[in-house]
Amino acid sequence: MSQSFWAPGIVGRRFFCSLRQGLASASLVLASSLIAWGQAATPPIKSAAHAAPSRAASARTTVQFAKGFTIEYLPTYKVINILNPAGRQVTPTRYALVPRGQPHPPGFPASRVIEIPIRTLVGLSSSHVALADFLEADDVLVGLGSLQYASAPRVRQRIAQGKIFAVGEGRELNNEQLIAHHPDLVMATGWPSESLSRYETLAAAGIPVLLNSEWVETTPLGRAEWVKVLAALLNKEDLVNQKFGQVAREYQRLAGLGHRVTRRPSVLLNAPFKDTWYLPEADSYQTQYLRDAGSTYHWDKTTAPGSLALTFEAVAPVALTADFWLQPGTASTQAALLAQDARFADFKAFKRRAVYNNNRRTNAQGSNDYWESGAVRPDLVLGDLLQILHPELLPGRQLYYYQLLK
Repeated sequence: MSQSFWAPGIVGRRFFCSLRQGLASASLVLASSLIAWGQAATPPIKSAAHAAPSRAASARTTVQFAKGFTIEYLPTYKVINILNPAGRQVTPTRYALVPRGQPHPPGFPASRVIEIPIRTLVGLSSSHVALADFLEADDVLVGLGSLQYASAPRVRQRIAQGKIFAVGEGRELNNEQLIAHHPDLVMATGWPSESLSRYETLAAAGIPVLLNSEWVETTPLGRAEWVKVLAALLNKEDLVNQKFGQVAREYQRLAGLGHRVTRRPSVLLNAPFKDTWYLPEADSYQTQYLRDAGSTYHWDKTTAPGSLALTFEAVAPVALTADFWLQPGTASTQAALLAQDARFADFKAFKRRAVYNNNRRTNAQGSNDYWESGAVRPDLVLGDLLQILHPELLPGRQLYYYQLLK
């Protein structure tokens, strides 16, 4: 799940609710003070990646974990294929990535040809902010669906300086503004098989739209690996190989710890939304987090076309006995949870004060960095889960995205 600028997912982005309109304006002084408020940068990747990356045409990356895209390296251009990681047969959406100024290859409509390296990008989800920030390319972002839902300090600084504009999303997408700014690429969120017909106005204006379907991936590393799509668009393969490689190795190390535990506490996720309790199904990347963290999840084997949508009564027997309760909506205190539903007091995790939410890094604008940088730092997310469920495995570590509700 991520903070999409048009509809944040309730679980794994499978169900959506509308977000508030982005901030109409913000002064530089106010924005600077908000940046300083609790917005420490994500822990850096300790590797040679901080050296200037090579932009050589021969630089390549390979896809190891993601099922939703492939990258082909041809003699004079690259091809990105957007697939369906769920295994359903869907005709891939193909994009040709052509060096700027070079002839366009045959067989691709103009709307599927992207000149690289891209210089300007409009991202319609907070996870797209994370991709640019991970690749140290925040300056490429010139537009966001909403200026409110962004956490990266460098991006918030650019917003304060008036260098990033809000474009809305869905039916509220401001095509006129997009055409006036004419970015090199608009990155949208959608199903792998979704038609791009609603973006015909932008296509006719020569603005390519690329559908990012990272939220359909079934593993955290698969989801995070979508950063390689933007790396290919920026010619930053060397950089992404170094940084993502370290994230993957650390995630696998932590998952090894989780797989070896003998005690597996039971976990409850989320909280009811408008009388429905949305929960990740077996093929969700969130369920994989729980497996890798050495926990027991009641719906670990249950599959569904999207998230599970259950009644309170269906979840209650599990909730009453679960050892831990994680990410219960937006609440920051147990009192706030009780204000939503007094029955929560009967839950075992509530009684034993084992309720944790993933909103520790929520800034003054209401942007929760878990849904932003967490998309590309699954190692930090898994580290938090292991620390909560098996604190003896990571002595001395401090929670990064999660916090204990008191």
